Amino acid sequence: MAHYRAPETKREQFRRYLEKAGVVDSLTSVLVSLYEQPEKPSNALEFVKEHLNSGGLPATDAEALQQEVTDLRQRCARLADENKDLKSRLQHYEPEDGATAD
Repeated sequence: MAHYRAPETKREQFRRYLEKAGVVDSLTSVLVSLYEQPEKPSNALEFVKEHLNSGGLPATDAEALQQEVTDLRQRCARLADENKDLKSRLQHYEPEDGATAD
C-alpha cells in the first residue's frame, strides 16, 4: 500500500507546484472563456494558445518579431563578412607589423 501512496504524493506536489506558479488559474480562466463563447471557435487549440499568450504579444506580433530577429541575424552575418573583407583589404595597404612607408 505504501507503493500506491508514493505516486499520489508526487501528483499532489506537482498540483501544488502548478497552483503556486499560476498555471491552474490561467488554464481555468482560458477554458472558462472558451466555454462562455457564444459561437465556439473552429480551432479550440488556437483559441487556447492565443488566450494563454494574451499576457504577452499576439501570435502575429511574435511571428513578426521572430522574422525580424532572423533578418537582423542575417544582416549581422553579412556585415561581419564585409568587415572581415575590409580588414583584409586594409592589411594590404597598411600592414600591422608597424612598418611604415617613408
